[in-house]
Amino acid sequence: MNEHVKNATPETTDLSRRSFLVGTAATGLVLGYAGVPGIESAAAAPANFEPSVWYAISPDGLVTVTCGKADMGQHIASTLAQIVCEELGAKWSDMRVQLASNDPKFNDPVLGAQITGGSWSTMMNFEAMSRAGAAGRIALTEGAAAAMGVPASELVVRDSMIVHPKSKKQMSFADVVKSGKATKTFTPDELKAIKLKSPDQYTMIGVSVPQLDIPSKTNGTAKYGIDVMLPGMVYGALVTPPVRFGATVKSVDDSAAKKVPGFIKAVTLDDKTATTSGWVVAVASTYANAKKAAQALKITYDAGPNAKLSSESLLDEAKRLQKLDDSGQFFVKDGDPNAAFGSAAKVVEAEYTTSINIHAPLEPMNAAAEFKADILHIYSGNQFATRSGAIAAGAAGIDPKFVVMHQMWLGGGFGRRLDADMMIPAVQAAKAVGKPVKVIYSRENDMTMDFSRPLTYQKVKAGVDSDGKLIAISHDVVSAWPTARWGIPDFLTPSVDKKGPLDSFTVNGADFFYTVPNHYVRAIKNELAHNATPSGQLRSVAPGWTFWAVESMIDEIAAATGKDPAQFRISLLDGAGKNDGGAQRLRNTLLAAMGLSGYGTKQLPKGEGMGVACVSSQERATASWTACVAHVAVAPSGAVTVKKLTVATDVGTQVHPDNVRAQVEGAALWGLSLAMYEKATLKDGGIEQTNFDGYTPLRMSQTPEVAIAVIANGEKATGVGEPAVTVVAPAIGNAIFNATGARVRALPITAEAVKASMKA
Repeated sequence: MNEHVKNATPETTDLSRRSFLVGTAATGLVLGYAGVPGIESAAAAPANFEPSVWYAISPDGLVTVTCGKADMGQHIASTLAQIVCEELGAKWSDMRVQLASNDPKFNDPVLGAQITGGSWSTMMNFEAMSRAGAAGRIALTEGAAAAMGVPASELVVRDSMIVHPKSKKQMSFADVVKSGKATKTFTPDELKAIKLKSPDQYTMIGVSVPQLDIPSKTNGTAKYGIDVMLPGMVYGALVTPPVRFGATVKSVDDSAAKKVPGFIKAVTLDDKTATTSGWVVAVASTYANAKKAAQALKITYDAGPNAKLSSESLLDEAKRLQKLDDSGQFFVKDGDPNAAFGSAAKVVEAEYTTSINIHAPLEPMNAAAEFKADILHIYSGNQFATRSGAIAAGAAGIDPKFVVMHQMWLGGGFGRRLDADMMIPAVQAAKAVGKPVKVIYSRENDMTMDFSRPLTYQKVKAGVDSDGKLIAISHDVVSAWPTARWGIPDFLTPSVDKKGPLDSFTVNGADFFYTVPNHYVRAIKNELAHNATPSGQLRSVAPGWTFWAVESMIDEIAAATGKDPAQFRISLLDGAGKNDGGAQRLRNTLLAAMGLSGYGTKQLPKGEGMGVACVSSQERATASWTACVAHVAVAPSGAVTVKKLTVATDVGTQVHPDNVRAQVEGAALWGLSLAMYEKATLKDGGIEQTNFDGYTPLRMSQTPEVAIAVIANGEKATGVGEPAVTVVAPAIGNAIFNATGARVRALPITAEAVKASMKA
C-alpha cells in the first residue's frame, strides 16, 4: 500500500473545547475563550469574570489585544491586533497590544501551547482572532441596540462607532462598555456559525497600517529581556566548558574571584533537566564585576564523552548510518523505488551536506529570576513559554504551576529562544544567593552554547525512464533530531513503517508536491551528533536542508535528461492525487518568479547564469508556496557574486502588505547568508567559532538586488517568516551550474568548491 505520513502540524482551528465569553469586568469589556472542557453553554459572564483573554475594551474605548506569541521584530502582535480590528470594527488608533504571560489561559487555541515558530502564528490564529473580533462586534451591537432602543440589525459598526442611520443615534465603543449592556456568551457552535467577512469586504486586512509596536521600540519604552531591572537585583556571568555538551565540573577555585569588588558567589549548575552541562555562573553586584569574577574562576572539568568529536567524525557517522538498511524510519513510503531503479533508463545519485549553523540574534540570551515566597518569576523573551516554564521549574525543583513567565520583547529569535537554557543559571543563582539575578550571555557564550542547526548528510537517488520521465526517488536524511530533544511526544510523528515516532521537523520538505510514483524518504537520527551538538530549530528548520537536496537533485535530473530545469519542474507539478491544489499553487509561483526575473529571455554574459527552485515550506500541511530565480556571476577563481534574487510567494491572504514584503526580503537574505557565508565547526567537542570574526553572516556590502512578487489570492493566510529562506540556496547552486557547469552539493558554497567542480 502506498503510504504517506501525515504532518503533525494542525491545519484548522479547533474551537470545540472552548466557549467564547464576553462580559464587563473591572477593566471594561473582556473577550476571550474560556478553557472549560465540555462546556455547552453558560450564563452571561459576571462582571468579575476573566476568561482566557484575547482582548479587552476599556471604558475609554481603547482595545488592548493580548498576544500569546513572541514578538521578535516580525510584528505578530500588531498583526493579530489587525485581524481582530477588521472584524470588530474598531478604529486603528484605538488599538493597543500587550504580551501574554505563561498562564495556560493564553495557550494557542490550535496548538494548545504558547509557541512561536514554523511561520505558524498568522495562519493558525487568523480564524480564531477573526471570530474573536466578530463576536465582540456582535456583543457591542446588541448592547448598543438595547441602550438605544433600536433593532440590532439596523446598526452599522465602523471606526469604534455604532450608528443607527435611520434615527441618527450613535454610541461609541466606550459608551457601550460604560453602559454595561455588552454581555453575551457564545457556545462553540454559535461561534463557528458567525459569518466572517469575505475578502472583498475587508477594510483593514490588506492595508499597511502603522505597526503598533514601532513607537515604543523607537522611543525606548519597549522592554526587552536585557532591559529588566528588579529591586535588589544582582548579575550573573557564565563560565562554560570547552565542549558543547557532556562535561562536568570537578572543582571550582574562587580565590581570585573573591578579590573582585562586589563578588557574591560562584554557583555550579546542577541541571536536572539536562539542558546544560558543566556550567558555572559567577554572581556579583554588577554585570561588569560578574564578568571579571567569571574570568578569575579556575575550573577543572571532566570533559565527558564528546571531547574528541569533530564535524568530520559526525559526518563520518552519518554516512555509516545511511549505509545501514535498517537505519531510521520512513517518513514517506510511496510505491517501490528500488524496483523502479532496476528498470530505469538512467539513475542519478548525489550526496548533499549542510554545516552546523548558529542563530546569533542581536540581543544575546538573557533571563532574570526572582523568588517571591513560593513563586518563581522569570523575565525573558521566549518563543516557547509553555516548555520554558517547565524547564525553569525543573531547574528550581518546584512545580511548574509556581512559575510565572513575564514575556518581554525579543531582540531577535529565529528559533533560538525556543529553548530555555538562559533561565537555568538565573534560577539556580537566584536560589543560591537569595536575591533576584539577571544572567546575560556574552557573544562567546551564545555562539559556543547555541542550540544550532544540525550538521546534515543526505543521500538522494533518482531514476528516469526512456522518455526522461522521473519515476522514482529515494531520499535519506541523517541529522541530529532537534524536536526529539524536547521530549514532547506530540511534536513527533508516527513513522509509516510502524517503527516508532520520528522527528518530522528534520525531514519536512522532502514530502514535496512533485508527482513521483515511487518515493521513499527515510529519517535517520545521528545519535552521535544528537548528543554532542544538541540542536534546535533555526529559521526554516528542515526545509533549509531538505530543499537544498530536493531542488538540487531536480536540477541534476533535468541536466542529465537534457531538459530545461524550470520546464521540468512544471511538468512534475501536475497536481495529481494528493498533490492537487498545492502543486498548482507552487507552479504559479514558479511562473511568477520566472516572469519577473526574465528567466529564459535574456542572453547572459559568459560566467553568468540563472537558476530556479520552488518549495512548499514550511511544512506540507502549512505550506507557503515560494519560488526563486537567482542570477549569479562566477569568476574563474570560483568566487560567486549573487547579482539578484527574484522571489515569488503565494501567501493566500496578506494581512499587512509592507510587513509581508519585509519578511520575504529578510528571509531571502537570511537564506543567502546560510547558502554562501555561514559555517560553524566542531573540534574536540567544542564549537570553534566564538564571535563574528570567525562566524561571518551576510554583510550589507554583499546584499544583492531583491525583487519580490506577492500572490495574495484570498485563500487561507499562510506564513511568510521562513519559506523564502529555504528556496535561495538551491536556486543559487543551480545558477552556478548554469553559469559554469560546476555542481556544488555542500553548504555553504565556497569559491574553492566551485573551482574544484569547474575543473572536474
